[in-house]
Amino acid sequence: MSQLVDYLVENEPSFRKARLPALFSDFQTQRTLNPDGYQANVSAWRRGLAKIARSGLAPSPRGAKPSLLVLNCDEQLLRALESKQYGRPLALGAVVREALAQKDLMPLQDFLQARDSIYHRPWSVWNLASWTMKQLGVSDILRSDKLPSGQFVVVANVEEAGKTFADQHHQAESSRFERTFSKAHFYKTFNNQIVPGRQLSDTDMDVLLRFMARDKGVILYDGATIKIKAPGVEETAITEEDASIAQLKELLASLTHQTSLLSNRVEELSQAAKEAVTKKNRVAALAALKSKKIAESTLEKRFTTVNQLEEVAAKIEQASDNVQLVKVMESSGEALRSLHAQAGGAERVEEVVDRLREQMEAADEVNSILAESAGLTAVDEGEIDDELAAMESEERRKVEEAEKKKEEERKAKEAEETRKRLEAAGSVPDAVKPGEDEATREAENMMSGLSLEEKTREAPQLA
Repeated sequence: MSQLVDYLVENEPSFRKARLPALFSDFQTQRTLNPDGYQANVSAWRRGLAKIARSGLAPSPRGAKPSLLVLNCDEQLLRALESKQYGRPLALGAVVREALAQKDLMPLQDFLQARDSIYHRPWSVWNLASWTMKQLGVSDILRSDKLPSGQFVVVANVEEAGKTFADQHHQAESSRFERTFSKAHFYKTFNNQIVPGRQLSDTDMDVLLRFMARDKGVILYDGATIKIKAPGVEETAITEEDASIAQLKELLASLTHQTSLLSNRVEELSQAAKEAVTKKNRVAALAALKSKKIAESTLEKRFTTVNQLEEVAAKIEQASDNVQLVKVMESSGEALRSLHAQAGGAERVEEVVDRLREQMEAADEVNSILAESAGLTAVDEGEIDDELAAMESEERRKVEEAEKKKEEERKAKEAEETRKRLEAAGSVPDAVKPGEDEATREAENMMSGLSLEEKTREAPQLA
């Protein structure tokens, strides 16, 4: 089998070896005879094509970097999927047409140029007619077995990449400066993070940026500048300040990279000069030292520029924070003003409190009059306290009597148990008097340490 087929067999559960004959056959006839089988085969191929694209193994135009989000459909793809045992997938054209109809695949240019979200699918007269023809089986007549050619965006792969990026950055608390990028800087910063272990092509990045801006609203993007949206912050467009910040960040990143390269260059030249001196090659040593001095001078200038840019970036970030702070203070002031207006000011609050106090006094007066008219008399608090004390005393007496009774029953039970143990040992007194409890316990303790024979001998004496 081909490399792509081997990859699908190993990584896609729908491509079990037992299913390969059916998947490579012309199963278009099953559309009406066995709709479930037809849809199962189409779904398997659609998942397989998405996985092939995401793996970077799908054929790409000559000289182009492999694309992970865009599938190139042409004769190359058919040859790559051809197997010596099963031949070419005969129904692949039908699979691609079904995916295009369901918008699981979208022509690249249509995707990039669309103004409305790809999830917006308004019903039109043509869509209704197409759906009706499909239900009646009439549209099958108009279809061909030829594979539609072109570059198609794999929507499932784009959605997965967009979700990965959103999960990593959407909830992050960061400043405006940190969330703004030029397109080139964004590509260098996030290219290795979106699809683990893979790098996106330039086309992939265009598709992903368009998707996250238009369809998901995760970023703002105007073709040159990207701004990641912050949670809870209303932002609708890229401003001139955003573009300036993006250019500054790109320049700062470039100069920082240059300083790293120049630092390595200075170290290499210094080592070369030392080796030349060791070999007594004076000319080479002088050339290396001269180049080193030039590199050090350039490095110093680069560091100076980087420091200046970092200072500017810090000022911009501080100014941006100040703007946000002023906006928060302004909105807070408006909120307080609105609340104070609703309360009516201090005079109105004082008036309301006075009226409330008057009504409470009036209510107390009414209650007093009603109590007098009903012939109610004041309750003597002392009598209530005396009655409560008497009830508590009676309750304590009952509790003490219950405890005393319980203690007597316990002692009687212990005496009975002692008598039974002495009886088992061979010596039982006629009765165990209540006053003999302590002596009985002492005898029991002495008996517990003796063997059976000793208990038999000692029992009469103890008795």
